[in-house]
Amino acid sequence: MKSKKTVKNWIFLAEGNLKTAKDKLASENPVTNTVCFHYQQCVEKYLKAYLTFISKSFRKTYDIAELIEICKENDPDFQDIYKLNAHKITKYAVEVRYSDELYIPSLEETKEAIEIAEKVKEFIIAKLKNRNFEL
Repeated sequence: MKSKKTVKNWIFLAEGNLKTAKDKLASENPVTNTVCFHYQQCVEKYLKAYLTFISKSFRKTYDIAELIEICKENDPDFQDIYKLNAHKITKYAVEVRYSDELYIPSLEETKEAIEIAEKVKEFIIAKLKNRNFEL
């Protein structure tokens, strides 16, 4: 495993994205594209925390499916993350941030994104705790 500090840093960053998304979603007239971006970032960073924990390298990417595939090489249980549709939130990394590809998620999509982020977080935290990683 790379340093525990690096794993904890990924988790810290993921939690920051999760908090920011929740805070923005709770505001009046939430900007769903920004909220969904932060949920995507949360999922991405939790996956990168796990990959760092198992010392598995990954390229700089926003692609959730690519990160899941790398995780699956070490643990086939990561197939379950596909069942959450986590790979579908990759579109919130880019399409919601740039004017030429602008996409505004509905409030329903945004609520689905929070469910995905929360479940991925729970999944990764459980995997880390099962391997005696202290958070």
